[in-house]
Amino acid sequence: MGADFKVAILGAGFAGLCMGLKLQARGETSFVILEKADRVGGTWRENTYPGSGCDIPSHLYSYSFEPNPDWPEIFSAQPDILAYIEDVVEKHSLSSHLRFNSEVVSAAWDDGAALWRIGMADGSSLTCETFVTAWGQLNRPKLPPIPGRDDFAGPAFHSALWDASVDLAGKRVAVIGNGASAVQFVPEVAKLAGSLTLFQRSPNWIVPRMNRPYTAQEKARFRAQPAVMAKVRGEIFEMAEARLAARRAGTLPVEEVPIPLAHLHAQVTDPQLRSKLTPDYEIGCKRVLISNDFYPALTRPNVELVTEAISAMTPRGVVDATGREHAVDVVIYATGFETSSFAGETGITGVGGLRLSDVWIDGPEAHLGLSVTGFPNLFMLYGPNTNLGHNSIIFMIEAQADYVLQALDAIAATGPLSVKQEVADAYNADLQKALAATPWAGACTSWYKTADGRILNNWPHTARAYAEAVARFEVQDYELVRAVEPA
Repeated sequence: MGADFKVAILGAGFAGLCMGLKLQARGETSFVILEKADRVGGTWRENTYPGSGCDIPSHLYSYSFEPNPDWPEIFSAQPDILAYIEDVVEKHSLSSHLRFNSEVVSAAWDDGAALWRIGMADGSSLTCETFVTAWGQLNRPKLPPIPGRDDFAGPAFHSALWDASVDLAGKRVAVIGNGASAVQFVPEVAKLAGSLTLFQRSPNWIVPRMNRPYTAQEKARFRAQPAVMAKVRGEIFEMAEARLAARRAGTLPVEEVPIPLAHLHAQVTDPQLRSKLTPDYEIGCKRVLISNDFYPALTRPNVELVTEAISAMTPRGVVDATGREHAVDVVIYATGFETSSFAGETGITGVGGLRLSDVWIDGPEAHLGLSVTGFPNLFMLYGPNTNLGHNSIIFMIEAQADYVLQALDAIAATGPLSVKQEVADAYNADLQKALAATPWAGACTSWYKTADGRILNNWPHTARAYAEAVARFEVQDYELVRAVEPA
C-alpha cells in the first residue's frame, strides 16, 4: 500500500513554504505542509513584540522568485514580513496543501514499508515517502534557571510569547537579557514604562541601522522595472558577502573597531554607561546587532542598566549579585531560544528504531546541514550549521530546497536513500575545522556554540559557497535502503 503523500513538510514558515512552492512549481501535487499553529509565518507569526523586525534588508530577505516592489522600507517590520508571507501563499493558492493545528510529535521510518509514519499531537497520523523538516532554529523560547523565578507575583513572559494584554504604561518593568530581541523592544517599552531596568549579561557590538522608507517613486519603478529590483537585491547580497570577507581578513582588537565604537561614542556620552556597553570580546564572536535607538533608550532618565548577575527572584522583583532587590511590576525575558536540539520535542526514529536524539547526543550535525545517516528520505531545511552571521537565510533555504528536489528525483529512480556515514563524517570534520578559525570560536558565550566550544548553528563560509556545495545532489554520497521483510 502506498504512502498518503509523496512529501510531508513540517512547518509553514519561510522554509517550509519555500519547499511547498518549489514542489508546486514543478507540478508536484502529492505533498502536505503540517503546521502546529492556525496560520502561516513561523517566527514572523510568533514574534509580535513592539519593534520586531528583520536585520537583513527586505529585498534580500524574501524569495528570489517572489520579489516585492512594495516593501515600505529597507528593513521591514514584522507585520510587513508576515503580510508578505501570507500574500505569497494566497497568490500561489498554497492553502490546499496546508494542514493547520497539526503539531508533529513523532516521525518514524517504517523499515518494512520503507516510508515515514508521522504522528500528530491530536492523535492523527499520515504516511509519506519523504519527510522534510523546516522546524527552524529560533522558535523554542528559553527561560533562565533563576532561583525563585516562579515566585514572582506579577506578569512575566518571554519576548517571543509577548503578552499584549499586559498594560506596560507607567509600570516598573524588568527586562532580563539584552540580545537581538531586547535591542528592538527596549526602546519601545522605555517610552511607555514608568521605569525600565535592563539586566545585561554582556554587551553587544551594535552598528547603525541604515534604514529609511522607500519613496512612492522608487516603488513605482520597482513595479515597472523588475530588473531594477533584482539589481538592488544583488547589490545587497554582494555587500553582505563582502562584510564576511572583511571580517575574515583579520580579527580586530576592541580599540580598532571603528564603526560600532564610533556609534556607541556618538550616542552615549556618559563614560560610566559607555564602559558598561563596550564589549571585551572580538567583533563577530556574538551576533552583531543593528540599532539606532537602543543606546539612546538607555540614556533615558527612567532606564537603568544593571550589569551585576542575577542571583534570585522574589515575589516583588529581581535580586542582583550585590544583594540589591529591584522591585518591579512586570518581568520580560529576552533570554533567547533553545537552539541546540533543532528537533525540539519531536521524536524522530530512523532505520531499526535509531533515535535521532541518541545520534545527536553530543550535538546536532548533518551532511550539508540536510541529511543524517540512518534516516532515509529525511531532509532538514535550515538544519545544523546552515545559519548565517552576515547574509540572508532565505538564500540558503532556496538552495536547500533545490537540493531536495534533486534528491526526490534520485529517490524516484533508485528507492529510499540515506547519506553514507563516512561522507557525513568527513564533511562535518572539515566543517568544524573551518569553524574553529572564525570569530564565533572566540572567547565569548553565544548561542552559536556549546559549552565545550563546538559550533552547531553557523556556516563558516560565504552564502555563495554554500549554494555551490548543494548545487548538485551527489547520489554516490548516499546508499540505498531496502525494505526489510518482517521476521
